[in-house]
Amino acid sequence: MEKRFASIWFPYLTTDRHTIRQPRLRKVPFVLAAPQHGRMVITEANGAAEAQGIARGMVVADAKACFPDLEVTDAKEDLNKRLLKVLGLWCIRYTPMVAMDPPDGLILDISGCAHLWKGENYYLKDIVVKLRKRGFHVRMAIAGTIGAAWAMARFGKNPIVDDGREIDALMPLPPAALRLEPEVVDRLHKLGLRTIGSFLHMPSSALRRRFGEGLPLRLRQALGREDEPILPLRPVPPYVERLPCLEPIRTAAGIEIAIGNLLEALCKRLSGEGRGLRIATLKCHRIDGNSVQVGITTSRATASIPHLMKLFAWKIPHIEPALGIELFVLEAGKVEEVDPVQEALWGGVPGLEDTALSELIDRLKGRRGVRAVYRYLPDEHHWPERSFREASSITEKPSTLWKSDRPRPTRLLASPEPIEVTAPIPDYPPMLFRHRGEAHTIRKADGPERIEREWWMDEGEHRDYYYVEDDKGRRYWLYRSGHYGDDRPQRWFLHGFFA
Repeated sequence: MEKRFASIWFPYLTTDRHTIRQPRLRKVPFVLAAPQHGRMVITEANGAAEAQGIARGMVVADAKACFPDLEVTDAKEDLNKRLLKVLGLWCIRYTPMVAMDPPDGLILDISGCAHLWKGENYYLKDIVVKLRKRGFHVRMAIAGTIGAAWAMARFGKNPIVDDGREIDALMPLPPAALRLEPEVVDRLHKLGLRTIGSFLHMPSSALRRRFGEGLPLRLRQALGREDEPILPLRPVPPYVERLPCLEPIRTAAGIEIAIGNLLEALCKRLSGEGRGLRIATLKCHRIDGNSVQVGITTSRATASIPHLMKLFAWKIPHIEPALGIELFVLEAGKVEEVDPVQEALWGGVPGLEDTALSELIDRLKGRRGVRAVYRYLPDEHHWPERSFREASSITEKPSTLWKSDRPRPTRLLASPEPIEVTAPIPDYPPMLFRHRGEAHTIRKADGPERIEREWWMDEGEHRDYYYVEDDKGRRYWLYRSGHYGDDRPQRWFLHGFFA
């Protein structure tokens, strides 16, 4: 199989990242700068700034003197490397061999991959279009060698070079297309060697004596006469454990033993990394070609094998082995950092930090279902339905405080229920309301409290809320939707219950 490589070039990598986060900078000249020898020097410039003659290496003070409106942002150390790594891991969907090419490129070994996209033209187009949609300026080329692909991506006009045609593609390009040091390029220009073709057929010994080993080496690599190794990126391996069985497993005891072995291996790895499991899925592949899947969730990150084993024990009766299970796969869908609980020197009330509490909640969820136990935290909204949110874990801390300046019901209905109300005059509390066929005579009431909609999120009428108590001592939270008027019927709703 012939070797094929792709080179992806991001001419404005770091400035594109700022533009993606701040779209207003798309057409604004701006640069990134870093201190060098006591002065701020431009390290990156976007396309609009380069169009004004601003380039890397210029002193910020000089650039600002010529263009006072130039925006300057501090450059972050190693930002380009972090961006390249993220983009490289994204490109693994196109080939398993992706390497970083600092400071602004990626190298892909696409041998045997392009046919999955119906050819190299569609392959290249798919990558370029998706990267541009994400806001990056990008150029890409494909060739039989890394050097030729790199040169065509940055200096060539034809993005795809047929195998064996590298010489013809490289000859009209400038010497910089060979990835040479700037000093070597300057020396070649002084000698009048302004294209690769002007020295391509010179003896290697002569080029080595005059320009060093770097020039002949880059020529051999670009022409495919010497291999060029790459160091591919490796994605973080998922938290998955596999257990193949010598004999098909058909009993609950055998399934339990298999789960125990998988948990022991997985939890050992998680404990070594200071992590705990939040979501786990067990896949049981049967010899008849079908598979059975069960899952568990935990309220806090844990690597406790006994606790996780108890949760899976409730799932074993739901696993149908049929003729037997030949492969068990345990996958941790979500893991988190483990917050170690400090042991107190004396007794106390650990509250939510008590691991026994989280383990009890997990067991209740295992018996009753994942949605059996809830925990809510306050949220920064006035609209009642948005004033709280479901916590992602038992240890999550609230970002704001519960509002206590106004009474709120212990139980808030997910959807307000319509009621029939008898009220003397519009702004007075109701005297009686009917809910689900039952009449409630109101003895005490307070209100109204007007709550306006959050206009930046949705449209609609405001609500006038009343706190009422019926003749049996039961308290409710009622509201009238919008203004009262003769031209429209009254719309009243029950929204919550007080304890």
